[in-house]
Amino acid sequence: MTIVLTCGEPAGIGPEIGYGAWQVLRDEVPLVWIGDPGHLPPNADWQAVDRAAEAAAVSGRALPVLVRDFGGPATPGRPDPAHARGVIDAIAEAVAIVRAGEAAALCTAPIHKAALIDGADFPYPGHTEYLSALAGGGPVVMMLACETLRVVPATIHIPLSRVPADLTADGLTTTIRITEAALRRDFGIAAPRIAVAGLNPHAGEDGKMGREEIEVITPVLEALRAEGLDLVGPLSADTMFHAGARAGYDAAIAMYHDQALIPIKTIDFAGGVNVTLGLPFVRTSPDHGTAFDIAGKGLADPTSMIAAIRMAARMSAARA
Repeated sequence: MTIVLTCGEPAGIGPEIGYGAWQVLRDEVPLVWIGDPGHLPPNADWQAVDRAAEAAAVSGRALPVLVRDFGGPATPGRPDPAHARGVIDAIAEAVAIVRAGEAAALCTAPIHKAALIDGADFPYPGHTEYLSALAGGGPVVMMLACETLRVVPATIHIPLSRVPADLTADGLTTTIRITEAALRRDFGIAAPRIAVAGLNPHAGEDGKMGREEIEVITPVLEALRAEGLDLVGPLSADTMFHAGARAGYDAAIAMYHDQALIPIKTIDFAGGVNVTLGLPFVRTSPDHGTAFDIAGKGLADPTSMIAAIRMAARMSAARA
């Protein structure tokens, strides 16, 4: 089934990588792009469609586009707050299309939050929170995934000094539950194995380097193991991510942002995918930003977008 692509920030590389992904995947995965076609690369082959359901018949020869007028051209590298409402509405429309069953999954191009705030008083920290609100609320989890690693940070975009206070038993329990359920439903893993990192060096070394492992992490793992979840940890994070260790689990839970993102970006910088777990629909995104410095220069690499689309297709097939 068709994958819906949102335009993302028009002044960034979103339109370029969306079109570049279609060029590679045109005969593999039907795509439909939502946005202003004036923001696509010059001389792009595109064709307007009225509904996402029409995309499969078009995608082999041209990029199907649900045309939306953003009110003016985009200047690469210079975000325009006047485009904010169009960017936000494209995300909402894409969610509606997927939830109506007209497409299998959603893949989003990077947005620029400052432009959305300046142009439309966007009240959400980012894509993930907005998607959660469109889905009716409820907890969601960010997974970063490539072919050889899936990793989930238990805390995300907060200062490192706040991590110990924000790392709660309830929050960690929810993160592990959502991850385990998604591995079953979206990745087709019948008996998921999850490795859980400690917060402190050497996983606290029996409390000598910190007590979060003893007071928060271990009790959560013991309670979930009693329910039948296959969990190992808390582990020393510095030994969790080499090839031999990765062979022993299907996903890793990290305690904070960089503990999760450094290994995956080291292993597969170009091919990493951001996946939102816990939504009633499949959503993926390339694991990078708007890249204003190279926008419009023909330098944007669509590899992560291609990986995100392929992962969305596999996840939606598994969920189906």
